[in-house]
Amino acid sequence: MPKLNENILKMEKNYLFINIAKKINAFKENNPDADIIRMGIGDVTLPIAPVVIDAMKKGCDEMGVKETFKGYEDSGAGYDFLKKAVSDYYKKLGADVAPDEIRINDGAKSDCGNIVDIFGNDNIILVTDPAYPVYVDSNRMSGRKIIYADSNEENGFAAMPDFSVHADIIYLCSPNNPTGSVYTSEQLKVWIDYAKANDAVIIYDSAYEAFITDANIPRSIYCVEGAKECAIEMCSLSKTAGFTGMRCGYTVIPDTLVYRSENGSDVPLSQLWNRRQGSKFNGVSYPVQCAAAAVFTDEGQRQIHENIAYYQENARIISDTMTKLGIKFTGGVNSPYIWFKCPNNMDSWDFFDLMLAEIYVVGTPGSGFGKNGEGWFRLTAFGDRQRTIEAMERFEKFVNNMK
Repeated sequence: MPKLNENILKMEKNYLFINIAKKINAFKENNPDADIIRMGIGDVTLPIAPVVIDAMKKGCDEMGVKETFKGYEDSGAGYDFLKKAVSDYYKKLGADVAPDEIRINDGAKSDCGNIVDIFGNDNIILVTDPAYPVYVDSNRMSGRKIIYADSNEENGFAAMPDFSVHADIIYLCSPNNPTGSVYTSEQLKVWIDYAKANDAVIIYDSAYEAFITDANIPRSIYCVEGAKECAIEMCSLSKTAGFTGMRCGYTVIPDTLVYRSENGSDVPLSQLWNRRQGSKFNGVSYPVQCAAAAVFTDEGQRQIHENIAYYQENARIISDTMTKLGIKFTGGVNSPYIWFKCPNNMDSWDFFDLMLAEIYVVGTPGSGFGKNGEGWFRLTAFGDRQRTIEAMERFEKFVNNMK
């Protein structure tokens, strides 16, 4: 009889968004005519940019011709043309990232969960709370010790390190999912100094960097001095370019990330990751990588930013509603998420149930992201414009009635 991974059994039975889906389905069974507006899951709704689709079609056509057909990609880390495009993009952001430091993946979520394979189970993991559930879940599955840095109303949901506490692996996300908060260069420099003081590594999730509009907010941790000595960065095209259904992203592991093994030898993290991926990952399909490369062309950037601007306007509409109602919130600017305090100090799941029952609008309870999320709620700006406006009209009446 095989032994089970008891660590998974200790976790909550269902992933956060599965629980939400179950609640919605149960409500729909009893209220089949309810016009539900979904603003919970951060999934995009606009179609992929035409230049990207054209590039993918061309890639598919090439797969049908012997001379241009592609089988396995040699390294599994991505085609050179895409890594070069990503490297050039980083230069425009003000960061120096070489093509051979870039690994193409099928979206940031996979690498966020899988990167821990290259680290021992006795590492201490530091996660800011609230946090994207994958950071916590992937380490709980391996039985690692997890400690938390509190993000809360007092610090604008931008936790800072406690230098008296030791950690080996640190998860940071900016713009943050779920809170929409962002780190300044000065704040990231403190985290970098903390990582160096602890000989730790930062796993930095920049999946929403394309939504940053403030020129003073870095769009990559590598824009901050010292980051290449202690940070792995992961990014995704899911929200940047609408690839939630296409799956493509990239992970940067600088050559300068070298740590000591038990036998005393220095080992580059890139070496461990390449070995792991060689056994467990066969790469992203050629047509999808062609599509991804088109994202980084001048025309691709123009077209995807039209979609991003659409979502940013949705975020403004939601933010303006919160401001009008006097509700405290973070996000909305530099982020597609609006993180607000539940009216009347309600429990976040109670507020979820009440909002669904009264106005048929769905969001995400903050407690699903950690203890500091209790009493807070997340809405996303990725919906249809008219549905977003309608949801906020319903929400305004709902909150006013609660008063």
